[in-house]
Amino acid sequence: MPMPSGTIYNQGQMGQPSCFDRMKMGFTIGMCVGMASGALFGGFGALRAGLRGRELINNVGKVMLQGGGTFGTFMAIGTGIRC
Repeated sequence: MPMPSGTIYNQGQMGQPSCFDRMKMGFTIGMCVGMASGALFGGFGALRAGLRGRELINNVGKVMLQGGGTFGTFMAIGTGIRC
């Protein structure tokens, strides 16, 4: 059975995603990218500062959430401007 072309949005109707759906997707992608970069930069920074164990995990987690939230917000705003 062939798959229907297009994506289902807005209560099962076929069509393009709404502007809000695009902004949610932009935030999600930005959050993922920001958390990945936060893990890298936060991890290296915490290791260079000499953190170990629970302090390391807490610091890297905080940097990941901050980076993900910031980058996700800017990606959502940029996507909203393009709508």
